Amino acid sequence: MNDFLMKPKIDFAFKEIMMNERARVGFLSAVLNLNPSDIKETTILNTNLRKLHEDEKQGILDIRILMNNNTEIDIEIQLSPLRVWADRSLFYPSKMYIEQIEAGQDYHVFKKCVGISILDFILFTDDENFYSSFHIREDTRYTIYTDKMEFHVLELPKLPEELIDGSSDILLWAKFINAEKKEEFDMLAEKNPYIESAYQHLQLISQDKQKRLEYEAREKAVRDYNQSILEAREEGREQGRMEAIEAIILDNLEEGISKERILIKLQKLFALNQEETEQYYKKFSQ
Repeated sequence: MNDFLMKPKIDFAFKEIMMNERARVGFLSAVLNLNPSDIKETTILNTNLRKLHEDEKQGILDIRILMNNNTEIDIEIQLSPLRVWADRSLFYPSKMYIEQIEAGQDYHVFKKCVGISILDFILFTDDENFYSSFHIREDTRYTIYTDKMEFHVLELPKLPEELIDGSSDILLWAKFINAEKKEEFDMLAEKNPYIESAYQHLQLISQDKQKRLEYEAREKAVRDYNQSILEAREEGREQGRMEAIEAIILDNLEEGISKERILIKLQKLFALNQEETEQYYKKFSQ
């Protein structure tokens, strides 16, 4: 029990770490490129977004934070690959944005909404940088259209193996989120006082029996989900393979090609042995 440390990239653990205000300030200042002293206050908000209509999609955020300048932050962690992540990550800040206004109010009430995505998969395959920042700009002049919405993405698989002197705070935080071993946590805590606070909080919650049960349940759910996706993909591949084998057998039979030659083709194309090719031939040739 004493050696156990939660993995910060499991969303339950990261949420708990963000309950520590000093850790919140340090993380937000690193991602938003702010001086920590400029963040006077941060407040954890209710993560259930308001539904304006009965049939509207309910939004539930991982972590929702209000800063002292009324900027609202949505932090999401996604461990499993999701091709529609850009669309999903747009949904939550958009919901936060529109729920700021009430009937009769003018548009001056709108405050900035920021989406921060922490991903354990590669979203942008054409770029090697682990951190990306997006704003709404004109295509050629790069003039900001509005500063009321922005998006930040951290892709953990792109993190460098080793740190260099003068590594940015955002890199240190990303390495902390991705860390699993005590030695990694110790090293990162020495380099950044806000990460040190986050590490201390991580140690506390890791020794809390109830929180550990909740963490392990969440980790198991993530693991089971990933396994179910893997199995579904494997089943899909196998189905596609079977269909290809059937098509080759039927096409070759229509062309009058002998059984022996068909079996040889199947063995070469699909790395099958004699017994397997015989079974497929018997199944699909009848």
